[in-house]
Amino acid sequence: MKSLFLAAALTATAGMASAAAEKYVLDASHSQVLFSYDHLGFSTTFGMFSGFEGEIMLDAEDPGASSVNVSMPLMSMFTGWEKRESHFMSEDFFGAEEGDMITFTSTGIEVTGDDTALITGDLTMNDVTKSVVLDAKLNQMGVHPRAGKPWAGFDATTTVLRSDFGVGNFAPFVGDEVEVMISIEAMKAE
Repeated sequence: MKSLFLAAALTATAGMASAAAEKYVLDASHSQVLFSYDHLGFSTTFGMFSGFEGEIMLDAEDPGASSVNVSMPLMSMFTGWEKRESHFMSEDFFGAEEGDMITFTSTGIEVTGDDTALITGDLTMNDVTKSVVLDAKLNQMGVHPRAGKPWAGFDATTTVLRSDFGVGNFAPFVGDEVEVMISIEAMKAE
């Protein structure tokens, strides 16, 4: 049964979600995207995004009619060192401006177990869109004990190449491969 919920929560199609779909919105206070990369072979450097927005149109009866869309402001990146964040926003990497977004829109799913799936989607970053595959796991789905309404939690991982998105400067000294770890909670919309 978990696989049905996972498929319903994360599957997208080219068409509109059916009338049976229920909207879930991300809980921004409990949803994060963490990333890490190699630095000169000496260390692994970490960063994160949080406070982003997104929604899942969940159709438990027809998972193929479900969809997920997420967006996060590029300027919300946090690395723990202000100079690094400023460097990432500079022309050396993103050349970021206020309002620049990173988005993910699901395009398909392959259920691989009772609570796991491979989710394909379009990742857009730095005005470049590439298909990525998330290795996802449904952590739990049920009634939130404090909110008293339906809630779902997922973890996912993927690897992207910075160079695919036009931000590959200083490779291989700054690793081109970026490991991405995602953990989200979503609540049924009112």
